[in-house]
Order: sequence, then C-alpha cells, then structure tokens
Amino acid sequence: MAETGKNTDLAADYLLHGKLVAIPTETVYGLAANALNPAAVLSVFETKQRPHFDPLIIHVPSLQKASEYAVFDDDRLLLLAQKFWPGPLTLLLPKKEMVPDLVTSGLNRVAVRVPDHELTLELLNKINLPLAAPSANPFGYVSPTEPAHVQKQLGDKIAYILDGGNCRVGLESTIVGVEEGKLCVYRLGGLAIEEIETVAGPVVLHINQSSNPKAPGQLKSHYAPRKPLYLGETEELLKLHATKKCAVICFGGINLNANNVLVYNLSPGGDVNEAALNLFRYLRAADDSTAEIVICQKLPEIGLGRAINDRLIRAAVAS
Repeated sequence: MAETGKNTDLAADYLLHGKLVAIPTETVYGLAANALNPAAVLSVFETKQRPHFDPLIIHVPSLQKASEYAVFDDDRLLLLAQKFWPGPLTLLLPKKEMVPDLVTSGLNRVAVRVPDHELTLELLNKINLPLAAPSANPFGYVSPTEPAHVQKQLGDKIAYILDGGNCRVGLESTIVGVEEGKLCVYRLGGLAIEEIETVAGPVVLHINQSSNPKAPGQLKSHYAPRKPLYLGETEELLKLHATKKCAVICFGGINLNANNVLVYNLSPGGDVNEAALNLFRYLRAADDSTAEIVICQKLPEIGLGRAINDRLIRAAVAS
C-alpha cells in the first residue's frame, strides 16, 4: 500500500528521485512524475498501462512557469490563462525543447495547466519542476476523485499519495488550443464552453475519438467501469434488461418504477455542476455494487452537461 499524507516535502523528495506520487487537484487525482525526467515519465505510462501515443498534461504553479516550457503563440490562449488559471483549463501550446517528446507523444505541442489546489500548488512551488500527471488510475478506467480510489487501484505501484481530500470539480480539465486560426476545444471538461467563449470568442469542437489523439483524453474508449454500461433512455433500457440487476445513474427528478434496481442520482435538483462532482464517484459505486450492468441517461447539453455526456459516451463504447 502507498503511504498517504499531506507532507509536500516528502512528496517532493520522492518526485526528485524519479518516483511516482498521486497528487490532488480540483478536477481529479493525478499520477505525477517529474516531467523533465524521461525515465520517470515512462514509469507513468507503464504503471497506468497507458499507450505511449496518448500524450500527458504537465502541471505548473503559475502562468510565468508555464512560459518556461511552452510558447503562448495566440493572444486568446493568454487571455484564457489569465482568466482561468489556476483552474480546470488545459492549454495546448507549442512546446519548448526541454520538454521530452515522451510527454507529448512526439507531437510539437504540450498540454499545460495550473491546478487549483492549495496542496499541489505548494508542492509545485517547492519542487520547481513541471509534473506530468494524467489521472491516477489504470488506463481507461474511471478517474479517481478521492485518495481511497487511488489507493485501491494503484496503491501497490506508487510511492506516495498526497491527500488533499475529495476533488471539488470531479471532471478532468477542458483542453483548448488553436488550429488553423480557430480556437478549438479538444476535450470537454470542468470549464464550460460558455465561459471560454465569454472570454476568448467562439470555439469549434475537435473532440477526437480515435487512436491518433492530438491531446490527452481523446481516445474513443475511456473513463469506463468494468461492468457493461448502456447509455440511453432509462425506462427503455430497464425493460430491455428486465432479467438483470441494474444500477441506474440518473439526473434530476426521475421516478423509477422498477424492481431489482440500484439508483444513483447525480443531482436530484438538476444541477449539472453537482452532477459533474458525483459522476466518477457514482460510476465507481455502481461498478462495485451487486448490479450486473450499469444504465445511464444523458444530461442536458448545457454547461458541464456536455462534458459529462462525453465521458458517458466513451464509457459506453468500452462496455
């Protein structure tokens, strides 16, 4: 089992010696390594069993530090950084030479963000190095939002879990870059498109679902529980699977008249932000339950509802 605590000095020491440390952020827990140490970065891929063609995000403590590793080549990206960092926003920027190609999977842009978590910002300022940190879970599985999730999945493979409590956003960061002069969203996440457009103007969606990603988190099969997950109209799916014990992940004021059903309501009041906070926790709970399958409904395509639906679509594909 991994040692767990709030000691940033100890976490920094492990990272400086090439070890892996789980770090808290406002979005999900990350599996961190010194981003400038290719051997440590390689161990992230190996520990997660993550394909090497799926690039990583580097975490830094400030906009100034981000400029040491990447180039702000578009004023809109600089505006977004100034407005939303620290926060659940990742920017895809031309990388500087000191960033290893392994981090970017050979691409010429690097994904960078400033996490909004006091403990991890303290660690980043202390270590004075960028940390490559994808979600701290086996590749393709539900992302961790609590220290216990990390311990259960990777506790025997990493040195330390920096315990920052439960994540308060619950979805990975939104990834934004510029392509052919257009502001692009490559991954839907914890920062809503509406907020981005208020600051930087219209965006286009480049939500890749292939085995050739331009940014982290774009693979088609991702964020999935181990039990089969079906996405659609709840009542219809319950009728279709009437002989099975079902876990239902729903949203809003829904009344289910069905036996042999476990219900996990992301937000009885219909709040998409609350739903985002609960999504991965309830996916894990359903996966750990006695249910045979998981049934989910889509949320309204507003605010973080878009990002939640993106995660559910990818999870359903993997079932």
